[in-house]
Amino acid sequence: MVKIGTIELGDFPLLLAPMEDVSDPPFRAVCKKNGADLMYTEFISSEGLIRDAKKSLQKLDIFEYERPIGIQLFGSEIDSMREAAAIADSANPDLIDINYGCPVRQVACRGAGAALLQDIPKMVEMTSEIVKIATRPVTVKTRLGWDDNTKNVMEVAERLQDIGIQALTIHGRTRAQMYKGDADWTLIGDIKNNQRIKIPIFGNGDIDTPEKALEYKNRYGVDGIMIGRASIGYPWIFNEIKHYLKTGTPLASPTIADRVAVCKEHLDFSMRWKSNHAGIVEMRRHYTNYFKGLPHFKEYRLKLVTTYSYEEVIKILNEIDKKYSEMEISPVIF
Repeated sequence: MVKIGTIELGDFPLLLAPMEDVSDPPFRAVCKKNGADLMYTEFISSEGLIRDAKKSLQKLDIFEYERPIGIQLFGSEIDSMREAAAIADSANPDLIDINYGCPVRQVACRGAGAALLQDIPKMVEMTSEIVKIATRPVTVKTRLGWDDNTKNVMEVAERLQDIGIQALTIHGRTRAQMYKGDADWTLIGDIKNNQRIKIPIFGNGDIDTPEKALEYKNRYGVDGIMIGRASIGYPWIFNEIKHYLKTGTPLASPTIADRVAVCKEHLDFSMRWKSNHAGIVEMRRHYTNYFKGLPHFKEYRLKLVTTYSYEEVIKILNEIDKKYSEMEISPVIF
């Protein structure tokens, strides 16, 4: 049984990665329904949170059915992160996660996210301050290092464990790589096999099939896997991996009707949580992923991303269901 503090996650948990503009409550709802064991909010700016920025505060929204769920924070200033962690703690998540892995310029070049990999003492001090004030487990997500010359994640793992974090997720790339090239899990495996490391170690990066999940589980011995981009438009990946790990056989892929049904669920929740207008507009980023691989889908996509009418969106989705189901065409899976 893998545990973070007293949170029981099963024998080999699958985690939904925190993704900006993706892992909001509507998206998390469909992932939870389809097998995600632990989820996180979108990452939240400490500066935005302590200044009561509306967008940052809205990201604190969590629901009982999502549990266990963590609130993820990022920032460059220790005092701000401590204050933001107290605010996040009061929102009653199951854990607080610190982002030391985000590589994007707007975050890393302002001294937050993966930038802290260049200043381990500051990372340790920041983490220590958050552990001290939090009333629930504190975890961390990071990368291998800043670049190929500074792959210091082993030191990071040992020092952060020593000051009290209760789980560590490692993305198998450096900040310099961004999301390019293949993720290298070698160091992740080395950390898991380090006799000093007692906390759960989760691997992240490039897991997009059940077969790869089983291969990496066996090869690197991690306690669980975090899945990010492969779940966008395909929340079924969690249950598919679980089924394959248990039986060694693939689970049937979702039909067109399945895809349309989940897309509708996602849209309905998005409209309830945000507003009718914002829900419709922000759902647009997901349509291509839900129907990835369908031939001649461009005309439907154009309609979906230009209408502001809920009734029209439902009409288009029903047309997609009818057309492709009759053609007995399945999307191409990765």
